[in-house]
Amino acid sequence: MGMDGMLEDVTVSQRLIGRLLYFTHTRLDITFAIQHLSQFMQAPKKVHYEAALQIVRYVRQHPGKGIFLLASSKPVLNAYCDSDWASCLMTCRSVTGYCIKLGDSLICWKSKKQNTVSRSSAEAENGCMASIIAKLLVNY
Repeated sequence: MGMDGMLEDVTVSQRLIGRLLYFTHTRLDITFAIQHLSQFMQAPKKVHYEAALQIVRYVRQHPGKGIFLLASSKPVLNAYCDSDWASCLMTCRSVTGYCIKLGDSLICWKSKKQNTVSRSSAEAENGCMASIIAKLLVNY
């Protein structure tokens, strides 16, 4: 480890976060944490690597938290969305999140910083709703 918590070999941390990013396709519970860590992939510090290792420990301790498709649920499409206004302290951008369920089974989700800075919570919510409507119209 270098000074100021910098890693001497950043590729180890980058590979671990990359693998965890792939793992989020079936593990919704770690998506936000991995998305946050991936913002530091260019120059990860020791604290970022330790956080990634903590996520690996969590996944190993909770192996049954993946996606489950239930055959008994009715084929009804439900979509939910939310945003938090200016929650990113680094950019003042809002974070949008949505999920889509087919019956009782989660089939799609996303959590992402909005592309622009919203001037109000209503504007952030409208951006969130536009994202999920676009997803529904294109894919379903």
